[in-house]
Amino acid sequence: MEPEAKSRTWLAPAKINLALHVTGRRVDGYHLLDSLVVFTRFGDRLQIEPAEADAFAVSGPFAAGVPLDDGNLVIKARDALRREAGARATPPVAIRLEKNLPIASGVGGGSSDAAAALNGLARLWKLDIDEAGLARIGLTLGADLPMCLRAKPLIARGIGDELSPLAGFPALALVLVNPGVAVSTPEVFKALSRRDNEALPPLPGRLDFHTIRNWLETTRNDLEPAARTVQPGIGDALKALEKAGAGFARMSGSGATCFGLFETGNVAKRAAIEIRGRHPGWFVAATRSMEAD
Repeated sequence: MEPEAKSRTWLAPAKINLALHVTGRRVDGYHLLDSLVVFTRFGDRLQIEPAEADAFAVSGPFAAGVPLDDGNLVIKARDALRREAGARATPPVAIRLEKNLPIASGVGGGSSDAAAALNGLARLWKLDIDEAGLARIGLTLGADLPMCLRAKPLIARGIGDELSPLAGFPALALVLVNPGVAVSTPEVFKALSRRDNEALPPLPGRLDFHTIRNWLETTRNDLEPAARTVQPGIGDALKALEKAGAGFARMSGSGATCFGLFETGNVAKRAAIEIRGRHPGWFVAATRSMEAD
């Protein structure tokens, strides 16, 4: 993250659930998950700089519909960090969000934006707060925040807050496709047929494109069947990825964004061009996931 820190521009990467099993439900309504998560080099970007007064602006292809008030997780993150550190240590800032990820699309855009804000502001304000402290604040904003603060390959359990980093997990070439539709996460969870599925199987000892793809074939996204009943266009996105030669294709999160795995970055780029040519109105991005430390 150092280059972003120096320029005071922070990447808010797309969060991709390569596999997602729903393993239970708590009495408070939160679902229990077991998910293999990676983060991509493509995402939203946050520019943060000192200012005379707090300001927040949004640009980019998906800026329309992004709230500019405290309904936005970036503003909530700024205010939560300010409450924690005190007004004197947290002078006014201007934040500009470049929204490159579709809204309500299953790739954790809002949570990743808020995580980038927490990381960026903690650096800019030179706060004496560690990763655990940021994660504690983040969890008050949403269950995805702690994993988005890590932004490295991991297994997430519980409500998404129990994190196990994956040493040695490689970067993967991916194509992200969204057929231009937003999906309501509560609606998808409501449409689930069962909520007590088995946990993920153990990962293979050797991790490369082929072993990961083969392992993924033994797993699921338990939200995908429910999401496809809510939004049938998800099936079209998966078909487009398969037709373009994806070694593996699946929906991420609660949808509607789907991902395809490709053996190399060049093959992924060619596939993205092909899908874009066939579906000019869709969101299509070729990218790579971030490898483990």
